[in-house]
Amino acid sequence: MPWARIQLNDGTSIPTLAYGTGRLKNGDSVVGWVKQAITAGFVHLDVAQAYANEEETGKAISESGVPRESLYITTKFSGRDNLTILEAAQQSIKKLGVDHVDLYLIHHPRFATPDIPTAWAQLEKLKADGLTKSLGVSNFNEEELLAILDVAKIKPVANQIMVHPYNLAAQLPVFEFGNKHGIVTEGYSPLQSLRSTPGGPVDKPVNDIAARLSATPEQVLLAWAKSKNIVVITSSRDHGRVVSFLGAGDLELTAEDIAAIDEAGNKGALWSRACSKAGTVLPWEEGKLYDA
Repeated sequence: MPWARIQLNDGTSIPTLAYGTGRLKNGDSVVGWVKQAITAGFVHLDVAQAYANEEETGKAISESGVPRESLYITTKFSGRDNLTILEAAQQSIKKLGVDHVDLYLIHHPRFATPDIPTAWAQLEKLKADGLTKSLGVSNFNEEELLAILDVAKIKPVANQIMVHPYNLAAQLPVFEFGNKHGIVTEGYSPLQSLRSTPGGPVDKPVNDIAARLSATPEQVLLAWAKSKNIVVITSSRDHGRVVSFLGAGDLELTAEDIAAIDEAGNKGALWSRACSKAGTVLPWEEGKLYDA
């Protein structure tokens, strides 16, 4: 079935495919790439204070001609510029050229200062003030989510984490915790096995499935991520690939296809981690946070 929406615990819903701006950096080119994604059919845009391209994204939204109410905008508090959560949210909204965002996240638990309960209370005020419709987090584990749930007046609707075949088994505990408490998982870097660590065990089943379905390996991986009932976040500067990502929503994987990718991912988990340590910068290293 095509990319649709997932119901959230606060009564709103979220599109299950998002265009992430984390790898785009900043500058005038970003305007064109984001506008290209919007006009191709992406309605969910995932940005962040740390990506330093909210202003360009806002310009792309304005130039696209697509009404604000047709778009779903996520941004994140990344602890930059000594701004409070309220100040950062206000700044992000101004840069985006909108009067509110649909989802506001704490980008990483290390930005939840002075502690998680205090930071979450500040997020709850953003919703009370109409700056965001929904609240969530990113890169939180089960213990960190529990620290919110213990004090929350408003539950987080989503937790955005890295999800690809090689880390699926390691992420299952936080997946299952989220499912138990009505917190939707958003998955960034679904194409990591192709982009950052090619040549591993996942390549064969993905390539075989792609050949059988006359699809690209990227489409197969996006369809695999979609099968996990998560919000999938990806990105590209190339128009053809952007269109193909949207088309991946129509790709029908069998249960056997999904199991084959899962199994290959489990087999290659240690190999993938070794490759990452050898030369791939992980999202939480060197202050880099991205989502594609």
